[in-house]
Amino acid sequence: MPRGRYSLHDPHDHTPLGEEHFHCAPGPSGWRYVSRLTTPAGEHRGSADLAIDGLGRPIRLELQSGGWQVRAAALDGVTWVRTDPTGAEATEGNVRAHAFTGTSPAFLVALTRLLRLTPDSPGTRVRLVAFTDPVLAPLTVDQSWTLLKSAEHPTDTGPLTVDEYRVDTLDTGERHTVHIAGDVVLAAPGIELEDLDTPPSVFPPDFPPAG
Repeated sequence: MPRGRYSLHDPHDHTPLGEEHFHCAPGPSGWRYVSRLTTPAGEHRGSADLAIDGLGRPIRLELQSGGWQVRAAALDGVTWVRTDPTGAEATEGNVRAHAFTGTSPAFLVALTRLLRLTPDSPGTRVRLVAFTDPVLAPLTVDQSWTLLKSAEHPTDTGPLTVDEYRVDTLDTGERHTVHIAGDVVLAAPGIELEDLDTPPSVFPPDFPPAG
């Protein structure tokens, strides 16, 4: 069960946003990621709890940020309930989308499990619901993901396979690269892996492909 820490920053102007302290692990029925978010000053600012099933679908998502809370899952597309800081009102949403995204590195790992791309796969288009900081406002985005290459790197604990993805945001034309090893994001826009106490988990070979 990897435990570690990501530093988060604005991908455009590199303003520090804080840190995400996480632990995650695959299991017989999927994968779970739990994290605690802090401000640059070290104060608590939110949390993330994401569980996906064996096909990579989000079966449970709980986010907290700025007093706001989101509970969501894959249901008739994706469905969520967003609660305001006072708890007096809750708004529901549903979109014909594949999964969720946001600032947490968990979403990148989860999406790669859903897509199951290979280096010879063409770019795959996905529709996602992004929960944007700091108030977890939902925003529908369309992206195209391509696995550029998988390369094996020697480490002190054995070879580590790193997957390099190209991500195109279709409505803005933005393009960026994401590097993932197992269930850990090594680097992505706005994300840097700072500490990791054990090597990334390797998903079981019998993890069923997405269908």
